Amino acid sequence: MKIVLAAVGKAKKSPELALFEHFTKRLKWKISVKEVEEKKPLPKLKRMEREAELLLKTIPSDAIVVALDERGEGITSRDFAGKISNWRNHGKSKIAFLIGGADGHGKQIAERADFTMSFGKMVWPHMMVRAMLAEQLYRAMCIIDNHPYHRD
Repeated sequence: MKIVLAAVGKAKKSPELALFEHFTKRLKWKISVKEVEEKKPLPKLKRMEREAELLLKTIPSDAIVVALDERGEGITSRDFAGKISNWRNHGKSKIAFLIGGADGHGKQIAERADFTMSFGKMVWPHMMVRAMLAEQLYRAMCIIDNHPYHRD
């Protein structure tokens, strides 16, 4: 699997970044991070549209697109692993995870997303989301490989 994490905002050295790197180093799947940022001060909806355009430009056209959004579907770790395994078994080798800006995703993301996923109804800081996604990707890989890291 090739994973693209496309996110609005630049990562800075932090405990969250260290945790993200900890789990991505354990992944046998290739992961690349694409960070985008709109520097012009734009009204909220225009900024969301612009951020969506920037995010969509970073992803391969043939990738499964997963938008991370608190209004998305909350699933179990085992179901997440099942989705990834199912996509792979249907010939998909690229998955792009999109993390929007402070105001969320523009409508173009909802239109392009194959799946919208939530880490719960609470809003999480973007760097925490990166770390949580990295851990869940590692966990999914372990579930798929029947590694004992995950316990039900």
